[in-house]
Amino acid sequence: MINEAIFREYDIRGLAETELDDAAVERIAMAAAAVYVREGKKEIAMGMDGRPSSPRIKDHFARTLARYGLRVIDLGLVPTPVVYFAAFKHKMDGAVVITASHNPSEYNGCKILLGTAALYGDQIKEIYRLARDGPFPAEKKGSVKSKDILPEYLAYIEKNITLKKKLRVVVDGGNGTGGITAPELYRRLGAEVTPLFCDVDGRFPNHHPDPTVVKNLQDLIAKVKETGADLGIGLDGDADRLGVVDSRGRILWGDQLLVIYARSILKDHPGATIISEVKASEVLYSEIRKYGGVPIMWKAGHSLIKKKIFEVNALAAGEVSGHIFFNDKWFGFDDAVYAGARLLEILGDSTQTLAEIYDTIPVAFNTPEIRVDAGDDVKFRIVDAIHDHFKKILPVIDIDGARVKFPHGWALVRASNTQPSLVVRYEADSAAELQAIQAQVDEVIRRVQAQIGG
Repeated sequence: MINEAIFREYDIRGLAETELDDAAVERIAMAAAAVYVREGKKEIAMGMDGRPSSPRIKDHFARTLARYGLRVIDLGLVPTPVVYFAAFKHKMDGAVVITASHNPSEYNGCKILLGTAALYGDQIKEIYRLARDGPFPAEKKGSVKSKDILPEYLAYIEKNITLKKKLRVVVDGGNGTGGITAPELYRRLGAEVTPLFCDVDGRFPNHHPDPTVVKNLQDLIAKVKETGADLGIGLDGDADRLGVVDSRGRILWGDQLLVIYARSILKDHPGATIISEVKASEVLYSEIRKYGGVPIMWKAGHSLIKKKIFEVNALAAGEVSGHIFFNDKWFGFDDAVYAGARLLEILGDSTQTLAEIYDTIPVAFNTPEIRVDAGDDVKFRIVDAIHDHFKKILPVIDIDGARVKFPHGWALVRASNTQPSLVVRYEADSAAELQAIQAQVDEVIRRVQAQIGG
């Protein structure tokens, strides 16, 4: 029996020793093989994070794929974006990354690519149905071969990034796989690097590897202040998301970072399209327009953003959660270590420090993401009802939930793709306006939940 709940919107993730035992891993790999064979795919890249369960799951998955005639290129212990790099750079037929990203150490899972596109939504549901019921292709001899892709990955970035002055940076690897690449890369670029928790340990003994949570950045903030560094870069468990702090210990979230990246890109590429998500600050969209770019607000979710990048040929994209995507000088996928290198390049070419650049970003008063419990069976109905309520009186953007535009701010209510909850965020021009908007929308949410239930 396979637990359907581990098949999430963007990946597969569950408890490693129970929900992803050998039998479950085999069935999931058989399902992936069925899709690859059906689509005429032959060569698949595979990598893993540093969790204690990852070698077992990776080896079992790889052997199963090979049983169906696929050629598996085993990249070993690497950050998730390094697997993406192999798939994009070498035009591979697909990829599988064994990781549970920033989840606690007892979890594991996999991200699956068909060609260079990550499976999501109905494609993940198909993997579940195939894993449960089949059919599976005829077995034939394939292979599993190891390859060290890290030298090529590091050399590619080193060749394409120029650091014009020496910067001091603290790198908090969170004991995830980013510790393998980030300190080495930044030193090669010419930075003075202080590593923090950069030894890979999938038990995550120092702090949870999620740089979007303020408490997880406290060690980084302290080390930046202690060493007098120009900035600090924190990475999540599989190094596809980053958090950044300036020399004063202030946190730059994903949409603030994208302001900095957008300004830089638009200098060289006037009129470029840049994408973010419905949770992002209005400041970001205003800054993109101010600097001559074309902003697109899109659905939240790294797989959806990646797909949109190629549809509209955007040069960059980003999410509040720290997924940052570059499609100039890079391949359009999210890579926190590469994003850190791009930030170092920008700072190396600037007369301003990161703290001074931070001060040029317009101030907005906003909340973090707020989770409101709502059952999977009703959460979308609740959002629809909130949308219908507000559209009678205010403009509402409905590409992903309901983003309600108030005269001096906005409120977002959307259904989580991964949890039985609503995701709510507020922003306004002042603290008083923020409080007023939040009170008004909170009251509507409570009233709708009382009517619908859940």
